[in-house]
Amino acid sequence: MSVQQVLFDAPGPKARRNILLGNILGVALIVALVAYVVFLLGGKGQLAAEKWTPFLEGRTWEFFILPGLLNTLKAAAIAVVTSILFGLIFGMSRLSHFLPLRAVAGVIVEFLRAIPVLLMMIFLWLGFGRVDAIDDPAFVAVVVALTLYNGSVIAELIRSGVQGLPKGQREAGMAIGMTPLQSLRSIEVPQALIAMLPALVSQFVVILKDSALGYIIGYSELLQNARRLGVGEGNLLQALLISALIFIVINFALSSVASRLSTLLTFRTKGKAKTTKQDGVVAMDAAST
Repeated sequence: MSVQQVLFDAPGPKARRNILLGNILGVALIVALVAYVVFLLGGKGQLAAEKWTPFLEGRTWEFFILPGLLNTLKAAAIAVVTSILFGLIFGMSRLSHFLPLRAVAGVIVEFLRAIPVLLMMIFLWLGFGRVDAIDDPAFVAVVVALTLYNGSVIAELIRSGVQGLPKGQREAGMAIGMTPLQSLRSIEVPQALIAMLPALVSQFVVILKDSALGYIIGYSELLQNARRLGVGEGNLLQALLISALIFIVINFALSSVASRLSTLLTFRTKGKAKTTKQDGVVAMDAAST
């Protein structure tokens, strides 16, 4: 019996027919909505060839799309590394047996998780703009804001991941002479990180998407460059659609990696009990002896 049959009864012929009709109606509504949107865009001249031909030119990609994409990937890549470091430090601090350290780390993590990323970027940008030693305050503000917010989320993932492990892991480490800190660093956190890889990769998708908020403070990322191109060429809608398509492709690739990791880890951690047959062993009923 399958898991689905355990959770609920299998649909009968009438229910399957109703489900099929519902799916057909849903697809028809979506197709009708897309056709209506295309009709409206065509009526306003948004589907004209001159609106789209700039994206077939090399200068568009050389001076606008690719530089913006590289800035987006650069900010996201740095933020991924710093977020992991931040998450490891504060995640382990939240698991510390030293109460003041655990309390301070908990307050910092919960405070940073509660602040919107955009608000954090704006305040950091205003602050870094007053520092003469910082050449690009917008870039630094984007990276620091993404690090603080997503690092606090990763710290919480690490804390919950370690606390979700069986207690026998720490007891085994203590049994061989490890201190609680050594057991946490060498046994528990590595296992929690492996179990959390899909969630971590999904958080990287969030970092990449939130990097687009940098356009509000003037950071020259993909969305900002697409807006500049659209304003100059008079095809703002088309430029935003192209940038959205690029984001979708990259995020879909990262989401596919997360799904693949989840499947791989589930396959590696799930095993089947093997029965061994021993020759010459006869099971006897105790009542017959």
